[in-house]
Amino acid sequence: MQIALQKMFLVMPFLFGIGFIAPLIAQTMAYWGWEPPLAMSRIGFGLLIGGGWGLYATIRGRWV
Repeated sequence: MQIALQKMFLVMPFLFGIGFIAPLIAQTMAYWGWEPPLAMSRIGFGLLIGGGWGLYATIRGRWV
């Protein structure tokens, strides 16, 4: 159980990026009436940004 939790916490920034930041970006875009580029869906654009940022944070070990 401890090993499973340790592995989960290693990818937690990525999960946070796709589970929180991506929907937040999509909802913010919907609220302000912004359209994503390249005819993407709002959640798809959010997943692209949130997933990329979460992956960066997972690899580098920090968000900035």
